[in-house]
Amino acid sequence: MRRRVAAAIKALFDLDLAEAPIEVPPNTALGDLAVPVAFELAKQLKARTGEKQNPRELASRLADEIRGADGVERVDVAGPGYLNIYLDRAAYLLNAAREPGRLSPRLGGKIIVEHTSVNPNKAAHIGHLRNAVLGDTIARLLRCAGEQVEVQNYIDNTGVQVADVVVGFKYIEDKTLDQVKEIEGRFDYYCWDLYAQVGAFYEQDKSRLQLRTQVLHDIESAHGEVYAMADYVSTRVLARHLETMLRVGVQYEVLPRESDVLHMDLWKRTFELLKQHGGVEFETTGKLAGCWVMRAPDDPTEAGSENEYEMDKVIVRSNGTVTYTGKDIAVHLWKLGQLGLDFYYNQFFPYPDGAAAWISSSNPGDNDPRHPAFGNGAVYFNVIDIGQAYPQHYVKLGVMLVDQDQRAQQSAHLAYEKVVLTPAAAEQLGQRLSDEDRERGLVSMSGRKGLGVKVDDLIDQLEVSALAEVVKRHAELSPTDQVETAHKIAIGALRYFLLKYTRTSIISFDFKEALAFDGETGPYIQYGVVRANSIFKKLAEAGIETTPDALSAVTPQQINDMLKGEAGDDLWSLAYFATRLPDVVRAAVTALEPAIAAKWVFQLAQRFNSFYHTHRVVQESDPARRSLLVAITAIVRRQLIAALGVLGIEAPEQM
Repeated sequence: MRRRVAAAIKALFDLDLAEAPIEVPPNTALGDLAVPVAFELAKQLKARTGEKQNPRELASRLADEIRGADGVERVDVAGPGYLNIYLDRAAYLLNAAREPGRLSPRLGGKIIVEHTSVNPNKAAHIGHLRNAVLGDTIARLLRCAGEQVEVQNYIDNTGVQVADVVVGFKYIEDKTLDQVKEIEGRFDYYCWDLYAQVGAFYEQDKSRLQLRTQVLHDIESAHGEVYAMADYVSTRVLARHLETMLRVGVQYEVLPRESDVLHMDLWKRTFELLKQHGGVEFETTGKLAGCWVMRAPDDPTEAGSENEYEMDKVIVRSNGTVTYTGKDIAVHLWKLGQLGLDFYYNQFFPYPDGAAAWISSSNPGDNDPRHPAFGNGAVYFNVIDIGQAYPQHYVKLGVMLVDQDQRAQQSAHLAYEKVVLTPAAAEQLGQRLSDEDRERGLVSMSGRKGLGVKVDDLIDQLEVSALAEVVKRHAELSPTDQVETAHKIAIGALRYFLLKYTRTSIISFDFKEALAFDGETGPYIQYGVVRANSIFKKLAEAGIETTPDALSAVTPQQINDMLKGEAGDDLWSLAYFATRLPDVVRAAVTALEPAIAAKWVFQLAQRFNSFYHTHRVVQESDPARRSLLVAITAIVRRQLIAALGVLGIEAPEQM
């Protein structure tokens, strides 16, 4: 329709408006499409001729040009100049009944999505899970939009958090590397508790922080027992993280490690480029004396000022260690193929579907020549919490100092807010709360205090709750099928809970809400698919054939007649709403906001629920009307399954 409107404008007024605005009215009584282009057209014509134009008259001329086009029933001019277009419902529905084609890419090239990036020093908590689910869903949305996507999980295996766990093993528990390797059971849980002890260890004697500094230097040196212990801890915890995230359907293609950024000279090359472009300066005086600091024209901090963001622009500390910001700049220049360097790679984690997560290496002996080509992307998107906004600002500034083309400009930090606990959830975890915490109504999670909801614990609780309900409703299922169904319901509940809020909304986590299976939840949407499946199952049991083309024996006139009136409008509204998934995917990709898709699929499930209770498809005696109802059910089922797939949610056979 946008092309038709543009062609009409070109034919009537010799103007090019390829991106003519087209909207979907709130209800079909106002048309199926609304085109407010006459107002912009009036402005452009006045600018060209100097004469004032009447938008309603322009809209009338456009309406005459568009009327009679294939697929259009009628075109009305409304208000001061709106075009309301009513579609030929039968033609539209017959077309919608076919399998839709793939969307064409708009960004083009390889899009690198980096997400999760949990410090490999302890078990992942629900805040990390929000990152992973957001990133995974954004990657799924991009793929649905026809884009080529590479999913990365950056592994900070040389940072403070890993160093602190090594401090715990070495100076609190007095363990050797061999003794650490002998630890059995859930190693990431063990490290969770140890990490909390290290925080208290430092609080008791601040001078012990020197141990952290020494361990960091030993890790960056890439030799010795401390380095070997840090490498073992981070690698073993990383494997647990991948197992945990696989439980919610999250997979990765490549795991670039921070240690390899240093050892493969990616940072050295980046530092040279930053100095060549005048992006960093060596401070000789003041608080940052001895540091290499980034300078940029749009620096959010005033030169020489001292505020909470000042340290974010430090690239190399006075002790010679590289900051997160510096190493991140190197990684992102590698992502865009700007360093002329690459890692070695080997397979690290095999997935059940035959894919694998590859891990970087700085040892040529580790390289597996079968590895895919990683990096060298056209655009990158990083899912990182909103608290890292200023460091990410400097990362992008550093990248753009070296790579000033459109790729760097289009790349973005996808910020998301934190997950906090309700007082009830915190107390359920055994945390003693102050009156101030209760009055505030939320409690921030803290890895250093050991306070948080571990992802595996949460999934376990969800699965137990779902299994109890499945067993109660479907005792006839085998234990294996019951467990599989419960898993799908649990993951549907969890992923939808994390996706239904916009990225910049703080999620107040509560066990009761997360475990609910009614209202705006994943299981409610899954139930829509189960109900659609039950319709087709009952039709088969009644001996009623349902061919892929359910409307083949119904004439367009019959379809249009059945879609008239109040009842017909309701059927049309459901079918028309269901077919708009491609528009929803486009909108979610444009905004990089999965909540757009999550809200839409919930609304579709609501509408189908109303349809299910209003129309008795199997009992319908009129063959033509039954065919129409079957076709609409098939369209809705297909779109529900597709939309759930984009959200990373499977629909079970039973609920």
